Parts: sequence; C-alpha cells; structure tokens
Amino acid sequence: MIERYSRPQMKHIWSDENKFQQWLQVEIAACEAWAELGAIPQEALPPIRAASFDMERMKEILKETHHDMTAFLRAVAEKVGPQARFIHLGLTSSDVMDTALSRQLVAACDLLAEDIRQLISTLEKQAVQHRHTIMVGRTHGVHAEPITFGLKMALWREEMKRNAHRLEEARKTVAVGKVSGAVGTYATVPPQIEEKVCLRLSLEPAPVSSQIIQRDRHAQFVTTLALVAASLEKFATEIRSLQRTEILEAEEPFERGQTGSSAMPHKRNPELCERICGLARLIRGHAVTAMENVALWHERDISHSSTERIILPDSCLALDYILYLMTNIVENLQVYPERMKENLELTQGLIFSQRVLLALIEKGLSREQAYEIVQRNAMKAWRERSPFLDLLTGDDEVTAHISTSELRALFDYQYFLRHVDAVFERLGLK
Repeated sequence: MIERYSRPQMKHIWSDENKFQQWLQVEIAACEAWAELGAIPQEALPPIRAASFDMERMKEILKETHHDMTAFLRAVAEKVGPQARFIHLGLTSSDVMDTALSRQLVAACDLLAEDIRQLISTLEKQAVQHRHTIMVGRTHGVHAEPITFGLKMALWREEMKRNAHRLEEARKTVAVGKVSGAVGTYATVPPQIEEKVCLRLSLEPAPVSSQIIQRDRHAQFVTTLALVAASLEKFATEIRSLQRTEILEAEEPFERGQTGSSAMPHKRNPELCERICGLARLIRGHAVTAMENVALWHERDISHSSTERIILPDSCLALDYILYLMTNIVENLQVYPERMKENLELTQGLIFSQRVLLALIEKGLSREQAYEIVQRNAMKAWRERSPFLDLLTGDDEVTAHISTSELRALFDYQYFLRHVDAVFERLGLK
C-alpha cells in the first residue's frame, strides 16, 4: 500500500531492478579494480562493463538455487560469456549486497533531504505570514498565555532543521562500502580492491568489517527516519487538535467534492494528518527492528536480512510519502485568525492572571499572598463565567494595591508579543 502512494523516485530506488543494477555496478567496479592490479586481463573488461541480467531468468535460477546472489551471478554470466569467470572474484555475497545497499540508502537520504528542505521552506512562509497572528497558547490542553501562530510554525521549522542535520549524519554513517571477503580479513581480496571499489562508487571503505557492514549503521539510519516521522506526527497531531469543532483555529485542506463521511455530509475530517500519525507509528516500529538487527551471531548470521527487505524500503517509502503530505498540508493550511481571537477571549481575561500576580508582588505582597488573591478570583471567574477584570476591580484586597486603571493596563495582549520580532530575527526570518 505504501508503494501505491510513494513518488516514482523513491519507488525506483527500492525496486528489484535497481537493486540488482547496483549489485552489477559493484561487481563491475571490483573487476575494474582487479584489472588495475593486473589480476584480470584488460580485454576482459569490455564484455563485463556491458554486462546485463534478465529478471525472469534470475527468477528461474532462484527456484533451483534458493540463493539470490548465485541466481544473479548465473544470469549475468549467461549474458557475458567466458569472461564472466572474473566476476565476483574473491568476493562474498555481502561484499556486493551490503555495498550496493549503502548506495540505495545514500540515494534515499538525498531524496528525503530534499523533501525536508521543501517542508522547511513551506513552514518558513507560514511562520512569516502569521508572525503576529495572535492565538492562545495551551499547556496540558488548557489555555495558558497568548502566542502567535507564526511562532508555532517557526518552532516546527527549527525542529525540521535539526532533522535535516540528523539525516545528514545518518547519510555519512551509511555511506560506506565493504569488500573484505568472507569474514572481513581480506584473505581473498586485498584492501586495495575495496578502496578502489568504494572510490568508484562514491563511498568510504568501512575501516573494519566482518562478513557484513555492521548494523548499528543501519539502525542509526532507521531511527533517524523514525525521529523525522515523530516530528511529523507531532505537527499532524497539533493540526488535528486545532481542527476540532470546539477549537477550529486551523484546518487541513479539504477539496471541492471531497467527502469526510459516507453518512454525515457535514464532516471535514483531518484524515491526511491522521494518515501521517499512523505511518509514523509504522516507522517507529521499524526502528525497533533495526536496533534488534545489530546483535548478530559471531561474524554474521542472516536474521537481519529478511527484516531489512521490509523495514528499509518501507521506512524510506513511508517517510517520503508523509513528508510530501505534510508539505502539502502546511502549504494549503486553512488558518482562521478570527476564531483564534474568539478562543483567546473564552476565559474572559484569565490568561492575564500572571500579569496581575507579578503586579501585586511588585507592590510589595509576598508571592504566596499574591497567588492566593489572584487564584481566588480566577476560580470564581471559572465557576461563574464572570469577566476576570470585573472580579479583580471589585476585590478590595486587589484595589488596595493596584488601581483600576493599572489593572486595565495589565490586560493588554501586545505585552505577550513584544519579543516576537526578536525571536524571528534570531531565527533569520524576515
């Protein structure tokens, strides 16, 4: 199902055709390296460089061998002819498969990095546009003090910048090749071959390896993808909450002709954001599997192989898809400033409680005294749904220290926003 929604570039990276093509590139690079060392005659290279494989023939051979590398090598040999005897010289399957896999991971990283850049750019636009769009900030789901919607977008933008850095580090970690033979001792293939192969394939040689590239590298990659997905789930959860009927301060795009419910025509459900949340859970699960793949028996077993055929493509495909979804959601997000203002005033001024508290302290009251006075009036405002300011101006304990005019001056939304521009300047947003 993930493939159905993913874009062609990522699907190509994880296609069987591309995987086997990457295997072939590793094999050709190894032959070229051997030729440089004089172990393979130069005249053997042209047919090897022109090598190809037939997918259907591979499948036929696989039914016999039950080993995809030997099926691949036989299918290639049938195309190359006698010079095929030099292909896979001194190599073990993982020399080819793991090095080729690194190339796929690097390509996937590059595509995901571009996805992230696009989302960052979209978040920047919304942040700047709504820099001064005032709304209530919520802690524990309860009204706290005013913020701006632009600050919320700027916060997400910075988180995605951190994710971009994490992905860059993960790319470096997986951008390694391994051509060191059956157990990593270079007994049948010297280190020079590995160096030449990796140079040709734009990879770094793994400083030391067993039969495989160590799976902590792949675990870092998948956990990084899970972190990115966790951020997207965070953003999607917030939009879902803001879209609730009782709040309705922002809403994911809803196209003409779209239906939210087969039974209730009025429904406008945040189904895109819910889809992101669901797929983020999938990627997190893959991160657990990737970490469990780190511990293998001795120099290698094959318990990681079956899971990687699922978790690596699926994590990349799913993240590519939900990054695309989130960018589209943010770009076309419906924002309702008037509703934000209505909700800001729901508690009839209670959000100014801290300002009153601090003013009483400045007048000489202890924090405990001031807190008790303000909380008493705040709780009454909650119970009676009375304007907080009216209750304060009618409280002798308050007016004994703060005049009515001073109280009214405290109830100013702009007080909370006076440093917003400084934050945007710090972030380099104009």
